[in-house]
Amino acid sequence: MKLTNEQLKILLVGINLISSKQFEIAEKEAKEKHIPLLDYLPETGFINKKYLGQIVAGNLGFNYIDLENRKIDKKVLSIVPEIVARNRRIIVFDKTKDGLMVAMADPSDFEMREWLERKTGEKIIPYYTTYQDIKDALRYYRKGLKKTFEEIIKEQAELVKLGKVKAGDLPIIKIVDTLIEYAYENRASDIHIEPLEEETQVRFRIDGILHNVLTLPKDIHNLIVTRIKVLSKLRTDEHFAAQDGKFSAEFSGEKFDVRVSIVPITGGENVVMRILSERSRHFSLENLGLSEENFKKVKSAIKKPYGMILTTGPTGSGKTTTLYAILRILNRPEVNIMTVEDPVEYDMQGVNQIQVNPKTNLTFANGLRSIVRQDPDIIMVGEIRDSETAEIAVNAAMTGHLVLSTMHANDTATGLVRLMEIGIEPFLVASSVNVILAQRLVRKICTKCRESYEVKIEEMTNSGLSNELIEKIFKGREKVRLYKGKGCESCVNTGYSGRIGIFEVLEMEDDIRKLVVQKANADKIREQSVKNGMTVMIEDGIKKVLAGITTIEEIIRVTKE
Repeated sequence: MKLTNEQLKILLVGINLISSKQFEIAEKEAKEKHIPLLDYLPETGFINKKYLGQIVAGNLGFNYIDLENRKIDKKVLSIVPEIVARNRRIIVFDKTKDGLMVAMADPSDFEMREWLERKTGEKIIPYYTTYQDIKDALRYYRKGLKKTFEEIIKEQAELVKLGKVKAGDLPIIKIVDTLIEYAYENRASDIHIEPLEEETQVRFRIDGILHNVLTLPKDIHNLIVTRIKVLSKLRTDEHFAAQDGKFSAEFSGEKFDVRVSIVPITGGENVVMRILSERSRHFSLENLGLSEENFKKVKSAIKKPYGMILTTGPTGSGKTTTLYAILRILNRPEVNIMTVEDPVEYDMQGVNQIQVNPKTNLTFANGLRSIVRQDPDIIMVGEIRDSETAEIAVNAAMTGHLVLSTMHANDTATGLVRLMEIGIEPFLVASSVNVILAQRLVRKICTKCRESYEVKIEEMTNSGLSNELIEKIFKGREKVRLYKGKGCESCVNTGYSGRIGIFEVLEMEDDIRKLVVQKANADKIREQSVKNGMTVMIEDGIKKVLAGITTIEEIIRVTKE
């Protein structure tokens, strides 16, 4: 039998796995989205999926299986047709002499179990798993993108032979829909459709890296672009100007937005589609990658009623995701939260969000100026780009508001100096900033094909790490055990799957404030911060390398200047 919402609350709040307030927020959001609460809870970021699975399974009287790190043989998988697996939320993940091991979102579904027994003649051993795990595992049924398109084109060729369609009249709608579905299923953030001299190149950005996935005949490029323009409500007769648009899509019952940018280049019109999925925003502060020490620093800053929390890093380093994770904690009915963003990528229930619009002179500065007259408790500014925005943000932080924002800077110390360089008085910087984070995103090693190996410390000098850092971290050791992904179907043979942040977090302690007031340079501020116990970003990264989360190559890639 399934757990009711009230039973779930008693179960999860009772053991402090989630707070009562978080449970109420999740319950409200699940109701608004018409999603069962148990299915929705892992997406909120309030609770770890694995812990939830173990607790619910134990309460239902079944074993829990975590499919995320499980490789499933296709022969075993195909015992149950995809349509049945998708509709009844089940995955056959193993077959032994004892019977079929079946992961089920509802293992008490006796009707389904009896049907499987009759169909296979095997004993069914049910396990509980989360709905999210079921959805993720369903991708094993899919063919490769290239093979799928070969079949689409082959099918069309057969129809041409039979005289049912005209030659060259490919199903463009099906091609575009399939591209978007595969991109979404493979966790791609962007789809690039690029016209080359003799063909069209399709690339997916997965975990921050672009991958070539497919080439299509050049003669259908314009048809694909036209289809995307129609979806985005853009002008189909305009081919020599940049156009931006947006449309909604749906896959496996999940709705998501697709932001479109079309730019004319020498070979034709270049298309980039950004996938803005619900699952991308459900990060909690706990699972961003902050170490226990850094997590405590950030939590301490969040509890303060006023001041600034800044995140720094280059474009694509996850700064806005960190701010959203903080806002999820701060988002309570008794506070007024307002944001000014460019763009507003995700709607947050209970948060008043303003979209920057230069055409109407709604800039960051003007939007922020309007916000402070709206009686806010908490303000988020998408980015501090100029002195005007910085001055208003600092003033708000000094007059009883908690202000969150991002800046482009390489590290925490440089971020403080950057504020002074754009015109903020040093004493105001020292007084207003509570904490400043610097971050990068690194790819995580695929857990399905991860393997370990040993490296001699003397060989580490060729890794790109400085001798000083090697001596500091590996002092007294002759060898170190590292990890890598050898590549598998699950990670598209990259060896990586998913991303995690590496951080440095600088608290504004008294000695740091003194240095800022004295207009000390970034090197002196960084040196004092390290003396105070700050872990610099590359060290935080190496700790994740030693824990088997990522690789040295990834750390070097994202931290090199």
